[in-house]
Amino acid sequence: MSQNWNADYATLAKRGFMLGAGLFLLGIAGEVAGSAALGTLPAWGDTLLVDMEMLGILVGLLSPLVFGVVMPLTE
Repeated sequence: MSQNWNADYATLAKRGFMLGAGLFLLGIAGEVAGSAALGTLPAWGDTLLVDMEMLGILVGLLSPLVFGVVMPLTE
């Protein structure tokens, strides 16, 4: 027997997209502010910010697809 979750998929899709956009913008802002304040960032800091940008893009693109298209179709 399966249980119904009664999730609001539209809200989850919007919040997931906003989370992804926030990660992306925070990564960009960190790159710009870090370069302006420190000149060159350490390798671990640069890697962290670039990973935030990539994760932000991935989350921002997949959240609407998963929660807006796939999950409602499987219910």
